[in-house]
Amino acid sequence: MIKKGVLQVIDQKFVGREYPVTTYEIGREKMKEYAAAIGDMNSMYHDRETGKKSKYGDNIAPPNFAAVYNLMGCAQMFFDTELKLNFAMLVHGEQEFEFLKPVKPGDVITTTGKIAEVMAKGNNDLVVFEARSKNQEGDLVTIGRATFVIRGGN
Repeated sequence: MIKKGVLQVIDQKFVGREYPVTTYEIGREKMKEYAAAIGDMNSMYHDRETGKKSKYGDNIAPPNFAAVYNLMGCAQMFFDTELKLNFAMLVHGEQEFEFLKPVKPGDVITTTGKIAEVMAKGNNDLVVFEARSKNQEGDLVTIGRATFVIRGGN
């Protein structure tokens, strides 16, 4: 029997667990493809002349492109065998980003990720994964937080 408000699957001991750094090089074509896929044809994402004339001196990635390089860190949590996640019961609940600096073609982004929170809500467990991404200069460019719901019950 499931008790409301009591963790069912994920133990609090996993809060703070960090995963290895992942690296992703921002490609100009990948930025264009992503922008096209989300239907955002802002010329800053694909037109070199527009990028050159901008205050950034080059094109910039669409802000939500951060999902691409954040996902690699998050995937490590999914396949952490100690967590024993049941993918049939796991759904993506929420995603938020804090954008601190634009990302440009050629940037090499390193992302560190950790389990930031684990909590019970009703019959479900919630796991919050936090990813902090820096460019090759060591500047923090994005902080992402993804909340996953592990549905209770059988």
